[in-house]
Amino acid sequence: MPQYLVAIHHPDNYDPSAEDESMVRDIDALNEEMAAAGARFFAGGLQSAPHAKSLRKQPGGQVVITDGPYLETKEHIGGFWILDAANMDEAVKWGRKAAAACRASVEVREFLAMPRE
Repeated sequence: MPQYLVAIHHPDNYDPSAEDESMVRDIDALNEEMAAAGARFFAGGLQSAPHAKSLRKQPGGQVVITDGPYLETKEHIGGFWILDAANMDEAVKWGRKAAAACRASVEVREFLAMPRE
């Protein structure tokens, strides 16, 4: 079965303390629903973007490490699910529920199928 990333996008200045009890309950209920449906493979939240480290390969092979996210954007991934879903339509249905529960923008992307040996 294909796997899909359902990524939650937070604004650059996102404050996790703004997550009220209602939102936490909605996310918990969604996690339970995904698990009961056998769709949830993995789920996790991420530290805010300023806590990230970016690694860039330089000419000559050296790798430079800098503080913060790789891209200069106004939104960053704040958390995600990896789901087992029959197709993109099914994954998008979960994505809709995630957007409602998290009160945030969501991106749904299919993982590339790796060739089997």
